[in-house]
Amino acid sequence: MNPWLFLTLVLLGIALALWIPHWRLRRARAAPFPEAWERILERNMEVYRKLSPPLRARLRDLIRQFLHQKHFSGAGGLAITDEIRVTIAAEACQLILGRPGGVYPGLRYIIVYPGAFVVEHAEPDELGIVDAAPQDLLGESWHNGKVILAWDSVLRGSRNFIDGRNVVLHEFAHQLDSEDGAVDGTPLLGGEHSYRSWAAVLSAEFEELQNASYHGRESLLDHYGASNPAEFFAVATETFFAKPRQMARHHAELFAVLHDYYRADPREWRNE
Repeated sequence: MNPWLFLTLVLLGIALALWIPHWRLRRARAAPFPEAWERILERNMEVYRKLSPPLRARLRDLIRQFLHQKHFSGAGGLAITDEIRVTIAAEACQLILGRPGGVYPGLRYIIVYPGAFVVEHAEPDELGIVDAAPQDLLGESWHNGKVILAWDSVLRGSRNFIDGRNVVLHEFAHQLDSEDGAVDGTPLLGGEHSYRSWAAVLSAEFEELQNASYHGRESLLDHYGASNPAEFFAVATETFFAKPRQMARHHAELFAVLHDYYRADPREWRNE
């Protein structure tokens, strides 16, 4: 074969491989939003009914992208349905309603159990002895592009947000946190000033929550956030979206830095 023809064919193949995924995504985004999906949002997502028309349209576009790009699989005997896919996608995309960029580009797989699932994490004790004790979990976020969720907890958090807990928001906050390569409670931010403000505010709030947890004092933020900075960011995210007015009133600086990061004001969406 002529070497120039061979090179042309190789370059054409590469161009097609790069172009086809973008074409498929554009086609998915241009497709009408199914009425059945709209009914799922109305039924399962408390926030959806309170969003402005532009934000509803933005959320529907993000959901289309999410469902086009991510693969769902059921575990523990659960069969994946559109209700499961659309509800999880909607809750996850709530976090990025105001943010530019891709739709969780590092995420590939969502595994869904019907309820709490058991995992074993090998952790050393104070003597250095590794113990793989089983744990019951409602959600887990992995570095390798995977999120695991308990469907009953997803639905409970999506339909009723009074307690401020939402497993999808929690685990997908971890996904945002991991976009810089480390799950440490500091996601990718805008610049040096943003990092300084973030470190100052979140470290002070984290220490305050640790003290509240240690002394058994009540706190707006769940005490689980006192575990480490990564869990603090995830818990703070849940509270920011679930109880924004209370956070703005009692943790004004924390609300401000999260408002800047998420580029959204959930006070406009919720009646607390």
